Amino acid sequence: MKLDILAIGAHPDDVELGCGATLALEVANGKKIGIIDLTRGELGTRGTAETRDVESANAATILGVSVRENMEFADGFFVNDKFHQMELIKMIRKYKPEIVFCNAIQDRHIDHGKASKLVSDACFLSGLLKIDTKDSNTDVWQDPWRPKHVYHYIQWNNLSPDVVVDVSQFMDVKMQAVMAYKTQFFDATSKEPETPISSKNFTDSILYRARDLGRLVGVEYAEGFTVERCVAVNSLFHLK
Repeated sequence: MKLDILAIGAHPDDVELGCGATLALEVANGKKIGIIDLTRGELGTRGTAETRDVESANAATILGVSVRENMEFADGFFVNDKFHQMELIKMIRKYKPEIVFCNAIQDRHIDHGKASKLVSDACFLSGLLKIDTKDSNTDVWQDPWRPKHVYHYIQWNNLSPDVVVDVSQFMDVKMQAVMAYKTQFFDATSKEPETPISSKNFTDSILYRARDLGRLVGVEYAEGFTVERCVAVNSLFHLK
């Protein structure tokens, strides 16, 4: 299956929090979207890997994506080395996305910056003719493929975006997908330990940060991305 966008996150819920509304927007535009989670989030304070599996599947259904896979890399301990790069190259060549979304280039959680560089490196290497890979399921040799664009969504740290997307019509879908992770986010009845993302303030921040980005560009809500190369348009009149 060829995808238009492949969104990759270190943990289940990274993609929903970082670019969930943008994905919902592009699904509504008829694009084929996929998600890859690098880990099962097994080191998370709240919930378990098993509950994350269920929650991530529910969130994928809410967003309407075509496929979601988990690489089952070690939460907290995966590294940007040949093994992990090669496994990701196989997935990039499998789905042939035009665009890849990935973690913030720097962030509070150490896995986010690591994942950002790992994905970026794998996207480049995936285009090299002399790197041979086979599809893990079919055992068929794969052709090289390099995505046209790699965009990094913004997470905990309040980085300045290079480009923003008007997601005003899709924030409700994003919030439904985020809150599908019932064990992770605010629940006044939960007996689980408190974490930086389990407070009501954090849940509220998802909306007010998107609203603030929207304010800066004259829309109600926006999601922001940083880029690896200049963004080009056919005409300045295409910019809002």
